[in-house]
Amino acid sequence: MPWEIIVVPCLTDNYACLLHNSEKGFTALIDAPEAAPIEAELAGRNWGLDAILITHHHYDHIDGLEDLRSKTGARVYGAAADGHRLPPLDVALHDGDSFELAGSKVNVMDVSGHTVGHIAFYMADAAAVFTADSLMALGCGRLFEGTPAQMWESLSRLRSLPPETMVYSGHEYTASNARFALTIEPENAALQARAIEIEHLRAVQKFTVPSLLSLECDTNPFLRADLPEVKAAVGMESASDVDVFAEIRARKDRF
Repeated sequence: MPWEIIVVPCLTDNYACLLHNSEKGFTALIDAPEAAPIEAELAGRNWGLDAILITHHHYDHIDGLEDLRSKTGARVYGAAADGHRLPPLDVALHDGDSFELAGSKVNVMDVSGHTVGHIAFYMADAAAVFTADSLMALGCGRLFEGTPAQMWESLSRLRSLPPETMVYSGHEYTASNARFALTIEPENAALQARAIEIEHLRAVQKFTVPSLLSLECDTNPFLRADLPEVKAAVGMESASDVDVFAEIRARKDRF
């Protein structure tokens, strides 16, 4: 695999990701919460920065962008639908677009819900999807702008990617997400095992991002709202998938 992916902790609980292709000497960044830790990682590895890919407009994903752009000249990619509230874009993207980074195809997916205009980036060559605050490890983003129907559609699209895809999300929320998930499916053996592993990882300050998509499908309640056992667990056996998802999201908001 030509791509090396480095997760960079930023702010208090954010993650950015650096993607480096050593064959081409090319480096891309997913989101820019703050410049300093990203600059330190680049300098420590003697990497430049060629491209910055932005998922959505929230400050904790773009605050470091202008500093990084001014120092590196990196081209900035982001959603055309979010262009009015993002820093100036060199490449404005739409759902279904694709483009190349160092010869690898990047597919653009609209994953609105957390915000309207949120996008994810899927790279088959790297077996990776960069989801920021849409699909998260054992969770999904709070619905600040979008509707439950939008988020359920977004999660369903992400769920359909190859099961071996690694999910790179934008925050270290996984321990709290695990505690909540167990309130929905306390008898889910895969979830029980994952919750224990997460406790061990966080006890030694290790990241829980990325996560394997197949594991998310087995344990993340927000991806499982259409399953009969999950509908039964929330007392909504005959409800629509969207309504069950909305109920799970509402419970998480109160958790």
